[in-house]
Amino acid sequence: MKIIADTNTFIAVALNAPEKGHIIQITEGCDLAAPDVLPFEIGNALTAMMKKGTLHSDEIQTSWEIIQQIPVELRRIDIKSAFNIAATFNINAYDAYFLECAGSLKCPLITLDQGMQRIAREMGILVLE
Repeated sequence: MKIIADTNTFIAVALNAPEKGHIIQITEGCDLAAPDVLPFEIGNALTAMMKKGTLHSDEIQTSWEIIQQIPVELRRIDIKSAFNIAATFNINAYDAYFLECAGSLKCPLITLDQGMQRIAREMGILVLE
């Protein structure tokens, strides 16, 4: 089964968050996919954590190396469709990219973002929890 994995799941695994074990359990044996913006969003999230003081620069490097070991297929998405999702649900483009990816591929989504989970369900996307 192919699963669309949100950025926060990769970061949770890399940073040994409490959800790590559950994420690995749910995705084990599955093929992960994400919009091709994933590496940029991960970089943005990690540096934002550094700016807040929750990560040091060396931890960013280590986290990035861990994330690079997770196999994931980066997919091109329909940006116009994502913009429509963003406008319909009043969300940011990055969240809409993941929702568009899951919707267009008819794949389940895994995310730690409860707002995104709610919207995915409204769109008829299966959410793995």
